[in-house]
Amino acid sequence: MVVGGGIAGFSAAVVLAERGVRVTVVEAEDTVGGRLGAWPHRLPDGTEQVVEHGFHAFFRQYYTWRAILRRADPSLAVLRPVGGYPVIAGRWPDEDLTGLPAAPPLSLLALFARSPSLGVRDLTGANRGLALELLGYHPARTAAALDRISAAEFLDRLSLSERARTMLFEAFARSFFCDPRAMSAAELVAMFHFYFLGNPEGLGFDAPRTDYLHGIWRPLIDYLGGRGAEVRTGGRVRAVEPVAGRRWRVVLDSGTALTARHVVLALDPGGLRGLLAGSDGLRAAAPELARRVEALRLAEPFAVSRLWLDRDVAPGRAVFSAVTGEDTLDSVTCYHRLEEPSARWAARTGGSVLELHSYACTEPDAERATARMRAELARLWPETRAAAVPHRVERLRGGAPAFPPGQLGRRPRVCGDAVGVRVAGDFVELPFCAGLMERSAMSGVLAANDVLAEEGAAAEPVDGVPQRGLLAGWTRLTRRSSRF
Repeated sequence: MVVGGGIAGFSAAVVLAERGVRVTVVEAEDTVGGRLGAWPHRLPDGTEQVVEHGFHAFFRQYYTWRAILRRADPSLAVLRPVGGYPVIAGRWPDEDLTGLPAAPPLSLLALFARSPSLGVRDLTGANRGLALELLGYHPARTAAALDRISAAEFLDRLSLSERARTMLFEAFARSFFCDPRAMSAAELVAMFHFYFLGNPEGLGFDAPRTDYLHGIWRPLIDYLGGRGAEVRTGGRVRAVEPVAGRRWRVVLDSGTALTARHVVLALDPGGLRGLLAGSDGLRAAAPELARRVEALRLAEPFAVSRLWLDRDVAPGRAVFSAVTGEDTLDSVTCYHRLEEPSARWAARTGGSVLELHSYACTEPDAERATARMRAELARLWPETRAAAVPHRVERLRGGAPAFPPGQLGRRPRVCGDAVGVRVAGDFVELPFCAGLMERSAMSGVLAANDVLAEEGAAAEPVDGVPQRGLLAGWTRLTRRSSRF
């Protein structure tokens, strides 16, 4: 039984079904995908579109997730390069992070040489010890040195100029659905390593040429079905309890009960906490898991607004732009320049389709979040100010994990103290450095591998970026002379 039909759950289910394990995936929502979920939506003009929980970049070092996608799409034809990765702000010119050499340290040297946000003061006045931590990522030492301070405090101590901090670091930190003030500095350094300094693929990324529902989830559902797996939607699991024979009884809200030898809990942190609260037997069998789940924290809700405008934006606007320096708006995506269904609507109407995203939103509701993001976008892209909005879909949703200071070593692991129960998701503490969608997929594969090991079957290989920074050995020798 796989409880949860997002990236983690499907990754586990695919690997298990391929090895001949009988798999049932149970998803509480009517559609699968989790934060990568998508569902049909009819516009007032009768056009059917598919809306989503927000744009996601499929970075090229997502080896595990891409391997899962290749099951249903061997050539990854559904993905295409997005193009540039500009960071835009109202106070400074755009910063484009693409076109850098792929291999570190050349990527870092090129960034220093090319970036208008990095001046001589940044190069000479930065805190040397903390700058070396960025280059010297080491799983254990970075956690010991930096987990108890926030990413915001780390950036304060780094002593960069306001422009360099805002354009190059804060936009990056917020892309993990976290406010830098509530995010561990160790997590920030790990993600900087995974996405930039330790990543041999460079900062290029792809995105589906069609919507997630038709491009990703339906092909994966068909792939699972072809291997005897079942995917059930619209059925929330309310309890998981141990029964005789080292098996687990999975109880749905409908009262239906299913039993399984192995259970993978691939829920978001809130869903996992709620399930544990209703599962007395599981809590008794896994007190350590219960403590770790209770310690999990949720990030601020994220807001997503899909806008159908009556006109196009300026021709030079990038498909995806990260936004920094604004109170609410964190990114804007031109969907009519990205995916085919939106492109067809725009070509027919002369309009455009924009998605505005706030990763850690403090507005009280979706309507006010949309209003704030639209006002901020109008200052950045003035041509949107007078645009009419024939239709919009807006939502404010929680569920993303927080990575607060002091939590490393306390989050749930894939394998806990309940025999037969595994946990998967992007909040799970892994033995490898990975982030966002790749962390979800990797946790799902590792959960599947533990099931396979118990059943005596071969494991699925797991690939990743180098697990230590370029100066991981040298920073240990220079630690005492650093200024942090």
